[in-house]
Amino acid sequence: MDRQRFVAERQDRWAELDELVRRSGRRASKLGPDGVRRLGSLYRAASADLAFARRRYPGDPLVGRLEHLVVRARSLVYEGGRRGDSLLHFVTTGYWRRVRERPWLLLASVVLMMGPWVLSSMWAVRDPGAAQGLVPAEFKSVVARDRANFGLTADEKAQASSAIFTNNIRVAFLAFAFGIAAAIGTALVLVYQGVMLGTVFGLTIDAGNGRPLFEFVFPHGVLELTCIVVAGAAGMRMGWALVAPGRRRRRDAIVAEARPAAEIALGTAACLVVAGIVEGSVSTSGIGLGPAIAFGVALGGAYWAMVLWRGRAPVRSVPTPDDATAVLATSP
Repeated sequence: MDRQRFVAERQDRWAELDELVRRSGRRASKLGPDGVRRLGSLYRAASADLAFARRRYPGDPLVGRLEHLVVRARSLVYEGGRRGDSLLHFVTTGYWRRVRERPWLLLASVVLMMGPWVLSSMWAVRDPGAAQGLVPAEFKSVVARDRANFGLTADEKAQASSAIFTNNIRVAFLAFAFGIAAAIGTALVLVYQGVMLGTVFGLTIDAGNGRPLFEFVFPHGVLELTCIVVAGAAGMRMGWALVAPGRRRRRDAIVAEARPAAEIALGTAACLVVAGIVEGSVSTSGIGLGPAIAFGVALGGAYWAMVLWRGRAPVRSVPTPDDATAVLATSP
């Protein structure tokens, strides 16, 4: 069977299945008894079509389109009974899968923030006089300190900790929210944050406070910066749907990507709370540079270990070409 005839004979039922999936709103019960039965029938036929397309038209964009349709329909057909433990599933699995789904966006987010960070740190060390003009007012007194542990009192430590935590929450929120502007807004937020933090780090190191700076930042900083990177990736996920919607309409692409992005933002907000608790307790306790680095690396490493471990995509039981032969023989 040639591709044109294959598509012509089946595209109407693919469109019908897509419409049922969209109407369901992720709950098959909304379709009613007849709709649920029709959903199951169309899903089985689409699975068989996918198996046939994989064998006859490998590498064709049609295969990707059918895979997307079958996976969406399968979640309705087979996963409707899991809503009772949805929160537990999200905490232990769902969130980490969402983070891992777009690795190239995570990499882009890291580069957009860390690149300017490194460059601005080097510039601040070489020209501290000019760099002072970029430092936010709440950090000017900190970068100018030249005494061990910044010479901060307990109240000053708490104030600095609160200012940093509040700033990072704001940055994470903006990095996510501005993604809707075709991902450009998120990119600008990440670059700006990288420049600001890099300048602060460079000036503090130039003032001779590198050791106490890292002792203060490391316990919470690895996780906190991870959260900003992940929030940026979530924002760009929405924005990229506008830039490259694929075969979908841009509106449909935005709707499809908005929910996963919002789930990432929700889970990341909880991780920021953990980072804030660590910042207010461990980071200001003066535990020493070695333990501070070890604690921060362990906390941040635990996050990425969960992404690698629990974020693995499930194995989809989509029929292979051989498995689908009998179905194809009887399909209308």
